[in-house]
Amino acid sequence: MSTHEPISQGLTTASHWGVFRAWPQSGKIAARALEEDLRGISNLQAVTELPFLDNRIRTPAARASFLEKRAGHTHLRGEDRWVSLSWQEALDLAGSEINRIYDLYGPSAVFGHSYGWKSSGALHAPAALIRRMLALRGGYVRGENNYSNAAMRKILPYAVGLKHPQPQSLEVIARCTERLVFWGADPEITNDIDWFSTVHSSESAWCALEEKARSGALRTFAVNPVRPLSAQRFRSEWLPVRPGTDAALMLAMIHVLDQENLCDRDFLRTHVHGLEAFLDYIRGREDGCAKTPGWAEPICGLPAQTIVRFARELAANRTFLMLGWGPQRARFGEQFHWAGFALAAFLGQMGLPGGGVSGEHHTGRGGAPATRGPYVENLPLPDSAAVCPVIPVARFADCLRHPGRTIDFNGRSCTYPMLRLMLWGGGNPFAHQPDSFGLYHAWRSQQIEAVIVCDTHWSATARMADLVLPACTFLERNDISGVGEYSRDGISAMHRIIPPMYGSRTDYWIFSELAKRLGVGEAFTEGLDEDGWLRRLYGEAADRARGNGLTLPSFDEFWEKGWVPFPVPEEARDFVDFADFRSDPDKHPLPTPSGRIELFSEKIASFGYRDCPPHPAWLDPAPGDPRVRSRFPLRLVSPKSRFRLHSQLDPCPRKDRGPADPEWLRINPRDASARAIAQGDLVLARSPRGALVARASVTEDVMQGTVALAHGAWFEPEWIGDELVDLHGSSNTLTEDVPTSALACGNTASAFDVEVCRCREQDFPFRTFTPPLPEGLAH
Repeated sequence: MSTHEPISQGLTTASHWGVFRAWPQSGKIAARALEEDLRGISNLQAVTELPFLDNRIRTPAARASFLEKRAGHTHLRGEDRWVSLSWQEALDLAGSEINRIYDLYGPSAVFGHSYGWKSSGALHAPAALIRRMLALRGGYVRGENNYSNAAMRKILPYAVGLKHPQPQSLEVIARCTERLVFWGADPEITNDIDWFSTVHSSESAWCALEEKARSGALRTFAVNPVRPLSAQRFRSEWLPVRPGTDAALMLAMIHVLDQENLCDRDFLRTHVHGLEAFLDYIRGREDGCAKTPGWAEPICGLPAQTIVRFARELAANRTFLMLGWGPQRARFGEQFHWAGFALAAFLGQMGLPGGGVSGEHHTGRGGAPATRGPYVENLPLPDSAAVCPVIPVARFADCLRHPGRTIDFNGRSCTYPMLRLMLWGGGNPFAHQPDSFGLYHAWRSQQIEAVIVCDTHWSATARMADLVLPACTFLERNDISGVGEYSRDGISAMHRIIPPMYGSRTDYWIFSELAKRLGVGEAFTEGLDEDGWLRRLYGEAADRARGNGLTLPSFDEFWEKGWVPFPVPEEARDFVDFADFRSDPDKHPLPTPSGRIELFSEKIASFGYRDCPPHPAWLDPAPGDPRVRSRFPLRLVSPKSRFRLHSQLDPCPRKDRGPADPEWLRINPRDASARAIAQGDLVLARSPRGALVARASVTEDVMQGTVALAHGAWFEPEWIGDELVDLHGSSNTLTEDVPTSALACGNTASAFDVEVCRCREQDFPFRTFTPPLPEGLAH
C-alpha cells in the first residue's frame, strides 16, 4: 500500500477533531486542516503532539508483584514498580492469564467492554478488537448504554419511540426559527468533534444562524448554570439555573402555557397520550403541589416573572429547543429529556419547519443535511457475542464492589457477575466513571486477578494495570474512518505519518498476536493482514453505497486521493423531524404503544420505580440532609472542556495551563470573595466522596452557588497526610456513583454538593505526567 504524497500536499489522516493533512517536519509533525473543512481544527497542534509526549508507553511492562505472583499484589496497583518485558514475554503472559481465567471461571468472569474514544479509525479501534477476540474465545461481560447520554437513550423510546430522532436540518432552522434555546447545550464546543471524524459540514448553517441573530430576526437563549461559549457567539440571553433543576423549570413553563391557554390544545388532543394524567400532576391534583413558576423559583434559582416571560415568548414565536446531554448526566436525568419533549408538545410546534425539539444538534454534525453515504464498520463481532452477559456500563464499578448483587434495569433484573479479568484498550475509566476514589479502591480488590491495558500513554488506567501493551497513536499506522456521525459526509484515509515510535505496535497486530495465543488467531484475522482488512472494510462500505445509488472509487484511487466526500441530496436540506407524524398521526404513528407522544407511560408505571415516575416529574438530585448541604453548600457542574475530548489531550501543552498545573475551577466572584479566593489561587474542592486540587478561575460566567470543573482531567491520586487527594482536578473525584434511576442506570457527573477553600501551593507535590520507569529501560 503506497502512503506517499508530495510533502507539500501532506498525507491525509483523520481524528475526532477533523480530517487533516500532515507530514514529518524537524522531528515533529506539521499539519493543516483539509481544504473542505468549513471551520478548521482548534486543537490540531495538540493532536500532532500525541506521539511525542514524555508519557508514552515505550515498551511492554508488568508490575513486579504481579510477575512474582505475590499474595495480595492487587493492593499495589498504582503504586508498584514496573518491569519491562519483550513483546513475546508480554503477549505470552497476557495469553496465559486470559486462558487461565477462562478455563477456571468461564466468560462471565471476563469484563471485555472496553470503552473509549481512542481513535476514529475503523480497523485499529481497540475496544472493537478486544470484543471480537473475546467473543471468539467464548464470550465476555459487556456493558449496555454509554456514558454520554444513557438517560436520554432509555427515556426517549418511551416518550417518542426512538433513541435518537433524526435532527431537523439546520438549514431549515436557520430559515424558519425565531426563538432558539440552547438548553444545557453548547454546540460551539461539543460540535468541534465527532464520534468518527469531521469536516464541520454544518458550520455554514451555524454561520447563517449567527448572522440572523445579529440582524435581530432570531433571538436565542442559553439555559445553563454556566454561560456557554455558544451564548457569546449568538448573543444569547443567559438564563442561569441550578445544576439538576432543569426539569422543574420546564414543568413550571408548561404550567404557564396551560393556565394562560398558550398551548396548542388541538395538537395535544390528537398527538399526545396520557395528557390528563400529566396535567393532574402539573396542576397539583396528583400531589397537592401545582408546578407554578413560584414553586420553581427557589428550586432552579430563576425568578418567577422570568419563567413566565420565557414561556410566553417561546409560545408566541416559532421556537426550537436544542437539548444538551449534560443535564441528563445527573440523578433522575431521565426527566430532563422527557420534560423537554413535553414542553415542546405543549408549544405545539413539533413537525413544523424551525419548530420542535432535539437532543442531537450539539453532536456529530447533527442537523447537517445527511447524505446517503455509508458508515465504515469496525471488524465484526461473531454471532456468539449476542449471548454475552450484560450489565449497565455505568454500573461497572458497582459490579466490582458488589458481585452477585441484583439490580433493576429498564424493567428487568440484572445480577452482577464475579469479575476476575479486565481488558481495556484506548479508554480511561478513571476519567469517565463517577466517584474516582471508589473506583480506585474497587479496582485494587483481590477478586480482580488480572488487569491488562493496551494504550498509547501512561493514563491513570494504564498506571493501575498489571500488564501494559504499548500501542501506536493513529499518526503511526494506516487506517480508515467515516466522516460525520449524523451527516455521513464521506470516508477518509488515515495514512501513517511517521513510523511507530519506541516499542509500540498497531492495535490490530497486538490483538492478532493475542488471538493466536487464545487459539482463535485464524478466526480473528480471517487470513487478512492490515492492508487486506482496510480493503475489505472499504469494499463493504462501497457495496452499501451502491445500494443507496452511490458509486465509490476503487480503494487504490481513494487511498491516493485521501478522502471521498458524498453528495448531499437536496431533500435532506429541507428535512423536518416529526413532519409526517404531525400531518397524520394515524397514518404515520410513532413507534410507541399508543403511536403518540407519551406523557404518561403505562409501561414505566408497571415497573413501579420510585426514582422514575410514569410521567415527566421533578425529583431533587441533591441530598436532602441539611447537615450535608451546610458542609457542602456549592453545587458542581462538569461541562466538556474545549481543550479535550473526555480525557484525550490532557497531557498536551496548553496555552492556559502549565504541564504540571491542575484543571481550572470556575467560581462566581461572590462565592470566591466569601472564601477569600482570588483569580489563580490554588483551591481544594471537597465532597463527601473525596477531594481534589484545582486552580481558581473567578468569573461571572458561572452562577452564584455553582462551581464548574471541566470533565476529563487526568486522575492523579496522592496521599497528603492521611487524606487521598487528586492533584490534577479530575471532576469525578467529587461525584457519587449512583445511577440516574433504575430505568436507565446512567452515570451521574453533575449536580453534587461540594465546598471549595483556598490552599497553599507548597502543600502539594505537583508533577508533570512523567511515565513510570520500568526496570531494564534506559531513559
